[in-house]
Amino acid sequence: MTKPDPFRYFKTSPEIIRLAVMLYVRFPLSLRNVEDLLHERGIDVSHEAVRYWWYRFGPIFAAEIRKRRITSMKSSKWRWHLDEMFVKINGEQHYLWRAVDHEGEILESFVTKARDKKAALKFLKKAMRKHGSPDVIVTDGLASYGAALKEIGAAGRQETGRWLNNRAENSHLPFRRRERAMALSEENLLRRAGRAISVAG
Repeated sequence: MTKPDPFRYFKTSPEIIRLAVMLYVRFPLSLRNVEDLLHERGIDVSHEAVRYWWYRFGPIFAAEIRKRRITSMKSSKWRWHLDEMFVKINGEQHYLWRAVDHEGEILESFVTKARDKKAALKFLKKAMRKHGSPDVIVTDGLASYGAALKEIGAAGRQETGRWLNNRAENSHLPFRRRERAMALSEENLLRRAGRAISVAG
C-alpha cells in the first residue's frame, strides 16, 4: 500500500515548500525574513503560509532526515557528544539536553527542570532507545552524566576533557542566535508600543 502524497492538495510545488521550511529551521530567520528571501527569488508567499508549512511539514521533513541519517550511519563508529544548556521557557529556567553525533548532527533533544542524575538517565535512555548505544560518549564534567552512565553500564565508554566536547557546544549556537533574534524583536515591539502610547498621550 502506497503512502498518500502529503503535498497532494497544495498548489505550491514541494521544492518551494521544502526550501521555505529549511530556511526557517536551519537559519536564525523570522517568518517575515523567509517571506522576503523568497520574494527576492520571485516566489510570492506570505509569512503565514510559511508558518503553516513549517507546522504541517516540519515533522515530516525531520523524520525523513533522521531516517536517512540513521541508515547511513549504522555501519560507522558512533561517537556521541552530550551537553546541556540553560533556557528560559515562560520565564522559568529549564535545561535543554542534547546528543550530537561525530558529524555535529543533533540526534536527540530533551528539556527538564532539573540537571540531576534522574534527568540525565531519562535523557540517555530516550536517546539510546531511538539511536542505539554509541561506542564513545563525550561529556563535560557534570557528575550527573557519570552517575547515569554507571547505572546503565556504560561508564567505561565515557570521555571527558576541556576541548573534547566542542561539537556539542557549537550545536547550541543556532539556538542562541535565534533566541537573541527573538529577544531583539520583542524589544523592538515594546519600544514601538511605548512610542505609540507616548504619542497618543
